[in-house]
Amino acid sequence: MPAMACVDAAVPPPGHVFPWDGSLPTSGAFPGGTPASASTQTTVERSGTWSTDLSSALYKVEGWGVPYFTVNSSGNISVRPFGSATLPHQEIDLMKVVKKASDPKSSGGLSLQLPVILRFPDVLKNRLESLNSAFHFAIQSNGYESHYQGVYPVKCNQDRDIVEDIVEYGSTFCFGLEAGSKPELLLAMSCLSKGSPDALLICNGYKDEDYVSLALMARRLYLNTVIVLEQEEELHTVVETSRKLGIRPVIGLRAKLRTKHSGHFGSTSGEKGKFGLTTTQILSVARKLQSLDMLDCLQLLHFHIGSQIPSTSLLADGIGEAAQIYCELARLGASMHVIDIGGGLGIDYDGSHSSASDMSVSYGLDEYASTVVRAIQYACNLKHVRHPIICSESGRALVSHHSILVFEAVSSKSADPEIIGQNLAYLLDALEDDARADHRKLMASAVQGEYDNCIFYADQLKRRCVEQFKDGVLGLEHLAAVDALCDLVFREIGASDPVRTYHVNLSIFSSIPDFWAIGQLFPVLPIHRLDQRPEVNGVLADLTCDSDGKLDKFIGGDTSLPLHDLSGAGAGEYYLGMFLGGAYQEALGGLHNLFGGPSVVRVVQSEGPHSFAVTRAVLGPSCTDVLRAMHHEPELMFDVLKHRAEEYAGVHGDALVCSLARAFHSMPYLVYDAMAVEHEGAALAGSSDEDDDVEWEFMRCLSF
Repeated sequence: MPAMACVDAAVPPPGHVFPWDGSLPTSGAFPGGTPASASTQTTVERSGTWSTDLSSALYKVEGWGVPYFTVNSSGNISVRPFGSATLPHQEIDLMKVVKKASDPKSSGGLSLQLPVILRFPDVLKNRLESLNSAFHFAIQSNGYESHYQGVYPVKCNQDRDIVEDIVEYGSTFCFGLEAGSKPELLLAMSCLSKGSPDALLICNGYKDEDYVSLALMARRLYLNTVIVLEQEEELHTVVETSRKLGIRPVIGLRAKLRTKHSGHFGSTSGEKGKFGLTTTQILSVARKLQSLDMLDCLQLLHFHIGSQIPSTSLLADGIGEAAQIYCELARLGASMHVIDIGGGLGIDYDGSHSSASDMSVSYGLDEYASTVVRAIQYACNLKHVRHPIICSESGRALVSHHSILVFEAVSSKSADPEIIGQNLAYLLDALEDDARADHRKLMASAVQGEYDNCIFYADQLKRRCVEQFKDGVLGLEHLAAVDALCDLVFREIGASDPVRTYHVNLSIFSSIPDFWAIGQLFPVLPIHRLDQRPEVNGVLADLTCDSDGKLDKFIGGDTSLPLHDLSGAGAGEYYLGMFLGGAYQEALGGLHNLFGGPSVVRVVQSEGPHSFAVTRAVLGPSCTDVLRAMHHEPELMFDVLKHRAEEYAGVHGDALVCSLARAFHSMPYLVYDAMAVEHEGAALAGSSDEDDDVEWEFMRCLSF
């Protein structure tokens, strides 16, 4: 046992103090080798030659990533902007995009600080086209006698570029928007003014008179607006406001179905769901409208089984129930035209194509559309009711794939035992008698290969020494020596935790809030070095001062992620990506520790040398921005500090004031390469290719 040989070294003279230099000979294997009982789960095959195909399988890219993501021959993640129709030369290497975003402007980059969200509107367009194509095929092949006309629920991501892109790309399909609040309704009205005149504007959510007035004004602006009643009491507000404004409304009802699926995403469905009207309330509303000679205003039925519907059998059950309600309303005399099946079209976060968890679904777009069409068609044919327009609110399925969060691992904490010096024997000999006895028993068990006893005596030795340290009997150097010795023992017998902690330049609460809030898992993996074997299992700890600020659960049920060593030769920067996070994460992100959102880069496919062009780049919120969001006044704060610098800093005052100004205007995240960040926040206004001349718009001023 070479690493333990020094325990028999000579004892120093009494009172002699030995400086501890922190070094220790390289550890060797214990006699008999590592016991089989102490083996840990092996995530990565250690033998043989590594390949990009092995990385793709390891991180399940072929499961969750098809058809938009792949591992290229350089070992980097590539984006396939047109899905399965993407040609090889059209693929976009993510590392080239990150380099373009983060390199200084003097090197042709955009000088943006990480973390950064990379948006690919071509992917968004492909998702929209694929959804409409799936419904068109299902309608044609089943002889359905109406059409599909979807809406995007803006709550999924209210970003201006995303909403405007959906309206533009969806105009051919009369694709509309759904709003759930007054500000969402305002942005929907504005965006749809440039869209198809037949596009639906669905008004969901709880409503007051102002909300209803705004929705009715949208009808006066010739927007195809439907006010959906979430509660029976809202009918009175709609009727009275419409009379006051002289605008006849188009009304929809949200039905509270009995169909319910289990899990977190099904909590809004079923009889006890948060939204919707019971069958009794639906009949009451229909009768009130009939008495008011307004039953012709009732034209839409809306329902929502829940997000991430896991299987088409559950989908068919819920739609079948809702379609019967639709037919009954038509029988009662309502002018029914549209059945809005709500959200629920799920995506496969973990690549398992399974209905067993909230992280996956067991169907694709074609099967989903076919199930919807057949279920509605069957109920309507049975009741001899005209086939309605089919509307869905498939926000998650539309926007999740097109947005990628890229962040950097900046350091890692090794699971290896701390290095201790040649003075180990002297330090251990200074322990109390009972601790020295534990140490001797530990060494004897190690020599004899009694690993269970090793663990017992090591634990006992550590506990005893901690108590003695608390009592002031033991010095810090002695406690550190004991800790390092016991950690070395645990490692050699295979009882230590092999997982490293990687510190990432990110806030989980700002950028991946659903992981912290509801345990939502997203695909997370390195976006480069995938032609190399990952030698380390790690968890990711963010910058916040919060123990919940870490990623320690990953797709597939793993509690660690295969990663590469940061200290390897030529390792350089280490970038990771979080995929399928385009829905909800930005809107739900908070300001914990005053870390704001990431920078944002919009990337389109082009025929340039790198197959992409950046059409917009925005630096993330500065310290000034996040302070102002919490009602502080950064200008006044700067003035206070400026006056204090002038009063106390003397000749260094001017330099200090400049540093303070830079601090206010920098992002809250860490900066490790000063050349990579230039503090002018800017937006790149459209370029035909990444190397073309660009027009810069300054997003914020350096001086107050």
